[in-house]
Amino acid sequence: MSMTSVVTAIPLPEHSALHARVGQHDFLDCFGVSAETTPRRAAEIITSFPGWARFLLQIRRVVTTPFGLSQDGPDAPDKVGPFPVEVETENEMIAGFDDRHLNFRVSVMSENGRVSLATWVHPHNIGGRIYLAAILPFHVLIARNALARVARAAR
Repeated sequence: MSMTSVVTAIPLPEHSALHARVGQHDFLDCFGVSAETTPRRAAEIITSFPGWARFLLQIRRVVTTPFGLSQDGPDAPDKVGPFPVEVETENEMIAGFDDRHLNFRVSVMSENGRVSLATWVHPHNIGGRIYLAAILPFHVLIARNALARVARAAR
């Protein structure tokens, strides 16, 4: 892998509409990679999970179903993977939804030959905070892998 396709942790791009959501106790991370593609195409690649990530999502389904958590996201006229699209501009797509335990959105931005993937989470209660802590290591692996796949596809 060339140095330009290395996935790195970065600050949320200053033009992201996600900034308006971020509160003091919210979770926010952002990763970036060099790639030339649209936000929608990048989001489609990101949500085309590889087998190992689908397996982790299946485990999540089994564990969280008894708690009434959403498994496939709410119905929506426009979705990328399980996530309803909330905002789409030339440079950014924001998707996600509000659930019983937390609200979350992902932002996929494409600017100046760089794609970023940011995740914002607002836990509602102790269940949301426990859930976030439990999935965080897997989230980071999935996010980094997703951007590496975006970079490969954009070559």
